[in-house]
Amino acid sequence: MFEEFFGFARKPFGKTPDPAFLYESPQHREALARLEYAVEEKDLALLVGDIGSGKTTLSRALIDRLGESHPVILLINPRLTPTQLLRAVAAGLGVAPARFRNDVLDQIHTKLFELYEQRREPVLMIDEAQLIPTKSTFDEIRLLTNFQLDDQNLISVILIGQPELQTRLDREAYAPLRQRIGMRYSLGPLSLEETVAYIDHRIRIAGGVRNPFSPDAMAEIHTVSGGIPRLINTLATTALLDAFGEDAPVIDPTRIVAAAREHRMEHAHG
Repeated sequence: MFEEFFGFARKPFGKTPDPAFLYESPQHREALARLEYAVEEKDLALLVGDIGSGKTTLSRALIDRLGESHPVILLINPRLTPTQLLRAVAAGLGVAPARFRNDVLDQIHTKLFELYEQRREPVLMIDEAQLIPTKSTFDEIRLLTNFQLDDQNLISVILIGQPELQTRLDREAYAPLRQRIGMRYSLGPLSLEETVAYIDHRIRIAGGVRNPFSPDAMAEIHTVSGGIPRLINTLATTALLDAFGEDAPVIDPTRIVAAAREHRMEHAHG
């Protein structure tokens, strides 16, 4: 649709977490570096951030960087009982899970040791971890970090979620799990400068040679979105469609205001 009009090879502000589009703001770069280090150290890591702050895109970029030597078990719907969690981990490791919990634990341990001997280091990545329903499921995650040799763990665990995940883990009942966390990082919103750089970056990755957003339009995007990448994408796409419909090569702030109104965002971060 509007891609050809603006000279893009593909949509610059898509909704899927495509790691090719990851804009490495200083905090995103640091988060990625810390996560890579946590995987190297086979630590339990915690990444939190508001809805739409780029956590999932960051996790997909991490998976890309880890490569074949780190098989990743990615759980994106962690509303699981303890046994369901173990069965999902076993399946992610390529094992047909047994019926009973203790048998599944044995299967996981055997497989992890096999992978260790092959110099492959698995990573369990749990997205939307704030949805984990009970403390007993978190306890099972903690027990997975007990699979270790004398000098190292056999699996890395990364918990990714919204800020309420951190609040929950700060409760006294979660102290045994919290004490295992070797790395924690909190993603915040983008600044105005980062928002401008983010828009420029995505347009460039999409094949664009010209940024159709005026400086004032980008400032308005930042104001309305509060620097949250997902909201930036929504506003930018709607404004591009609007401008394309009227053959307007430059997008001014009035189109952002209209897009905000359309998406009921006027007061979202005001």
